[in-house]
Amino acid sequence: MRLLLLLLLIGILLYCASFAKADTDPNDASALRVIYSSLNSPRQLSKWTANGGDPCGDSWTGITCSGNRVTEIKLSGLGLSGSMGYQLASLTAVTNFDISNNNLGNQIPYQLPPNVQRLNLAANGFNGNIPYSVSQMTSLQYLNVSHNQMQGQVIVSFDSLSSLNTLDFSSNAMTGDLPQSFKALTSMNEMYLQNNQFTGTIDVLANLPLDDLNVENNRFTGWVPDHLKEIVKSNGNSWSSGPAPPPPPGTPPASRPDRHHKSGGNNSPSDDGSSGDGGGKSGIGGGAIAGIVISVLVVGAIAAFFVIKKRSKRSSTDIEKLDNQPFAPLASQEVHELKTNQASSAPIVKEFEASAVVNLRPPPIERHKSFDEDDIAAKPIVPPKKVNTANIDARQYSIADLQMATDSFSVDNIIGEGSFGGVYRAQFDDGKVLAVKKINSSALRNPEDFLDIVSEISRLHHPNVTELVGYCSEHGQHLLVYEFHKNGALHDFLHLSDEESKPLTWNSRVKIALGTARALEYLHEVCSPSLVHKNIKSGNILLDAELNPHLSDSGLAGLIADADQALNHNTGSGYGAPEVAMSGQCTIKSDVYSFGVVMLELITGRKPFDSARTRSEQSLVRWATPQLHDIDALEKMVDPALEGLYPVKSLSRFADVIAVCVQPEPEFRPPMSEVVQSLVRLVQRANMSKRTFGVDQGSSRAETDGPDYDP
Repeated sequence: MRLLLLLLLIGILLYCASFAKADTDPNDASALRVIYSSLNSPRQLSKWTANGGDPCGDSWTGITCSGNRVTEIKLSGLGLSGSMGYQLASLTAVTNFDISNNNLGNQIPYQLPPNVQRLNLAANGFNGNIPYSVSQMTSLQYLNVSHNQMQGQVIVSFDSLSSLNTLDFSSNAMTGDLPQSFKALTSMNEMYLQNNQFTGTIDVLANLPLDDLNVENNRFTGWVPDHLKEIVKSNGNSWSSGPAPPPPPGTPPASRPDRHHKSGGNNSPSDDGSSGDGGGKSGIGGGAIAGIVISVLVVGAIAAFFVIKKRSKRSSTDIEKLDNQPFAPLASQEVHELKTNQASSAPIVKEFEASAVVNLRPPPIERHKSFDEDDIAAKPIVPPKKVNTANIDARQYSIADLQMATDSFSVDNIIGEGSFGGVYRAQFDDGKVLAVKKINSSALRNPEDFLDIVSEISRLHHPNVTELVGYCSEHGQHLLVYEFHKNGALHDFLHLSDEESKPLTWNSRVKIALGTARALEYLHEVCSPSLVHKNIKSGNILLDAELNPHLSDSGLAGLIADADQALNHNTGSGYGAPEVAMSGQCTIKSDVYSFGVVMLELITGRKPFDSARTRSEQSLVRWATPQLHDIDALEKMVDPALEGLYPVKSLSRFADVIAVCVQPEPEFRPPMSEVVQSLVRLVQRANMSKRTFGVDQGSSRAETDGPDYDP
C-alpha cells in the first residue's frame, strides 16, 4: 500500500513537472496571441487565447513544440481569414510554417519566421509580391505560394537559398523574366512555374539538378535546353522553331548534373575527349586534325606567295610608274582573299604579310580594291562601345511611344520636377498609367554610360523601391519609365496639403518611416556592392494608394556629373550631412543622416529648411535636436495636424531613432538594419488604442493602414 502511494505521488510530481516545463517561451507565446487577435479570434483555433494560456503546455491547435519553443505552426485548411499580425519574425525556432488553403488575402506578411525550412502559403488569395525577406531565409528547403494572385516580377534573390529543393509558383499572375539568381539553387529538385505570365527564356534553369519541371502556359520564348527536355512539361509557350543557335564563343558546354549516374559506366566521354569505352575504338585525334589544318595553311601561303611574285614581274614601265608613287601599306586583293577564303590562323597571316611587305613591291595601281579596304583606308577602326541590352531587366520604349503616352510631354502631364529632370504622367493604350522621367542631357556625366546604369537600376527589386518598368535612349534623349503612385510624394502630403485633405495619422507616419528604412537597408546592406542613394528627401518618397512608401531615384546618382554636390546637399537644403559640405563625398552614413531629417519632417510637419521662420528655427535639425530627449519639449514640437492623437511612448522612441541618425559624427550613426529593427520594435510595442487610431477614416486620399498593419 505504501509502495502504491509512493508511486502515485511520484506520478503526480512528474505530471506537474511536465506542465512546468511546458511553459512556452514568452516571445513565442506573445507572438501567437497577436496572431490570434489579428485573425479576429477564430473559433477554429481551439485552446488559443488572446490573453494568457500556454501554447505548448495546453496543446493549442496546430502548434508543435520542442521544449518550450514553438517549432511548427500548421493551420492549413481551417478557413481562417484576416491578417497574421506583425510578430512572425520573433518565432525564431519555427521550422515548419503552413497556413495554406485559408482566406488570408491581401499581401503576404513582410516578416516571416526567419529560420523556417518549410514555408507553405498556397491558396490564400495573396496578391502583390513575395516579400524580399524570403531572400534571407538561408535554411529554406520548401517554398509554396501556388494558387494565389501574386503579381509582378519576382523580387526575391535566391543567391543565399542553396538548400531550397522544392519551389512552387504555379497558378499566379507573375510576370517578367526568371531571376538570374535561380542559378544558385544547387539543391533544386522540383520546380513548378506553370500558369503564370513569365517571359524570356528558361536558360537559367539549364544546369540545375531538376527531376521535375513544369513551365506550361507562360510566355516563354527561345528554346528548351537539351538537358531539360526529358523532364520538362512545356506546352502553352511560344518556343522558337528550328535548331537552337550555338552558344557564344568561349561558352562552356551546358551540363546538367546526372543524378542517376553510376560510376564505372561508359555513357559520358572522358576528360581527354575520347570515348569512355577504354579506347577500344580509334578515330582522328585533335592533334592530327591540327596538323592537317596547319599543313593546308602553309601550302596555301606558299602558293599565294608565288602567285604574287609572278604578278610582280610586270613590264619595266609599270614598275617605273609605281616607283614614282608613294609606298602604301600592303592591302592587296590577294591577301584579302587569302584571309577570307582560307580562314588562316592569325600567326601565319601576320608572318606572311610581314614577309610580303619586305620582299614584294605593291601590286599595280589599277588593281581592284575590296569594299573592306576602302573602309579601312578612310579611317582607323575604333570599335563602338557595346552594351548588352539583354542584361536590362526592363522594357525598351521608343520616343514615339512615350510622346503618345504623354501627349508630346505636355505641361499638363507634368507631375514633378526633380534633380534629374521633369517627370510626366503617361497613359498608354492598354490603360496602364506610368511615370516618365526625362533626364536632362546637360546634366549627364557621360551619355554613353546611360544604358549601363539602366541595367544596374533594372535589377533593383524591393517593395519599397520604385520599380523601373522601362527606358528609352534614342536621338540623344534619355528617359526612364517607372511605376506610377497615385498619392504623389511625401513632401506634398506634409507641406502642401489643402483644407480638404486630412493629414497623415501617426500610424501612417510610422509606416512610411519603416518602409523607407527598409528600402535603404536593401540598398546599403543587400545590394552588392552597396548602393549609396545620395538624394534622400521627402520629395523622393512616393506613396501608393495604401500609403506604402516607395523610394525613387535609387541608383540615378551615377548619371549626374558631380552628383555628390549637385543633388540635394547644396547649401540650404536641410538634408545634407555636415561632412558632405566639407568633403563633398556622400556615403552610406550621409544617407542615414538624410533619412533622420525625413523622420524629423514626419514628426514635426516642418520643412528641413524654412527661411520664412525665425533665424533660430530655420534649420530643422539645429532647432529640433536639443529637444528630442525632453518629453515636454518634444510634445510641443509635434506636428499640430496630429491633434495630439499619438502614443507618447511611441513618440519618444521615434525621437530616439531620429537622435542617433542625425548625429554630427558619421561614425556614431547606426546602420540601416539597426534603424529598421528599432522601428519594428516601436510598432510592436505601440499602444494601438482606439483613441489613437479610431479616427483613421474619411481622408480624401486613401488611407487604409490600421492598428494591425504588418511591418
